[in-house]
Amino acid sequence: MAETDAELHARLNAETGKLSWPELQRHFARGVVIRVDGELDLVAVAAAFVRDDKPEVERWLTSGQVERVGEEHARDWQERDPLFWAVVAAPWVLVQEIDAAATAH
Repeated sequence: MAETDAELHARLNAETGKLSWPELQRHFARGVVIRVDGELDLVAVAAAFVRDDKPEVERWLTSGQVERVGEEHARDWQERDPLFWAVVAAPWVLVQEIDAAATAH
């Protein structure tokens, strides 16, 4: 039986947790870390990835609100060591800086 949108959001919300950059580094090394802008709802973005909602994901990628983490972010995060909200939308690990998420709301 397929998961409803509400069930998917509830499951992803329950799977969201706080991580530090050192905990994310191995995922970065695998090339699977996706940065989510603080203006977006992390769980809603993860749900779109899980549902394979290509138009929505493409819109975020084009706007830069969602992007694959590159060397520049990695260096910045290594220096600052911020905390992140993180959730897995296999194979991706979606992250949002806690400070960025807090200032957006």
